[in-house]
Amino acid sequence: MAEPVPASASAAAPARSWWRANQQRLTPWLFLLPGMAMFAVYVVWPIFESFWLSFFDWDGLGEKRWLGLGNYAELLDDEAFYTSLKNNVLWLILYLLAVPAGLFIAIFLNQTVFGMRLYKSLFFFPFVISQVVVGLMFSWFYAPDFGLFYRLVEWLTGRGVAVLADPDLVTYGIIAAGLWPQIAYCMILYLTGLNNVSPELVEAARLDGAKGWRMLWHVVLPQLRPATFIAVVVTVIGALRSFDLVSIMTDGGPFGSSRVLSFYMYEQALSEYGYRMGYGAAIAVVLFLIMMVFISGFIWKMIRDEKEGY
Repeated sequence: MAEPVPASASAAAPARSWWRANQQRLTPWLFLLPGMAMFAVYVVWPIFESFWLSFFDWDGLGEKRWLGLGNYAELLDDEAFYTSLKNNVLWLILYLLAVPAGLFIAIFLNQTVFGMRLYKSLFFFPFVISQVVVGLMFSWFYAPDFGLFYRLVEWLTGRGVAVLADPDLVTYGIIAAGLWPQIAYCMILYLTGLNNVSPELVEAARLDGAKGWRMLWHVVLPQLRPATFIAVVVTVIGALRSFDLVSIMTDGGPFGSSRVLSFYMYEQALSEYGYRMGYGAAIAVVLFLIMMVFISGFIWKMIRDEKEGY
């Protein structure tokens, strides 16, 4: 006579069979789960918390006082906010020059000639150094009396220009400092993308008579869409969160003319001038929404182009 099967064993059998049937589908999610949990806790939750905090007046320690849309109403009459917003728009427009500049440098470096590894290393160097170091280097570069840029302008025009002390030029000077490492980053992305360009398509285009701009526009660039997507998204994010260079080079000066939204948010929420957490959160929300508009628009265009391609 057969021995009876224990109840625990019979209950575990369906669980094991269910796991075997769904193992291939569930395994990727199990690997993703720790990263998704960290992302939810340290990114998604703080975003919603910032939205909620922007409706309060709070100094970070005391009791919160409900203001509703009061912080946003104050932003509409805040001249420093409009200055920061205008500077962020300038950052966004000029910072995007890093994408085509990185592409053309990558095309130039994508050759097999003697010493090309050395040239690639020299172009890549700005990306591996700290933004703080970049800020200090350009501060010395623009410095009156002994700065290389000041001396060069003085030699050409007879009068030097103190870029970081001029309210009309300071933002452009900081953007130029930021473009130096950003172009190097875009260059690396495009160099990686050029290694994956299909040589068969390039050769077929040459046989059809395509060369120069036609080859670049119709054959090479369509194959670089993933690299372009990453380059644009990272550049937009970098332009809108441009805090470190502003802090190192000018601390928002002169007279607040080089402020950007991220730096103004810090001033209002965490510096000795503010401790207004709710108002700083409102600035952060505006910055987040601007970032989402640009990135969502670019993603929508990429998806539309992909669908039209098929």
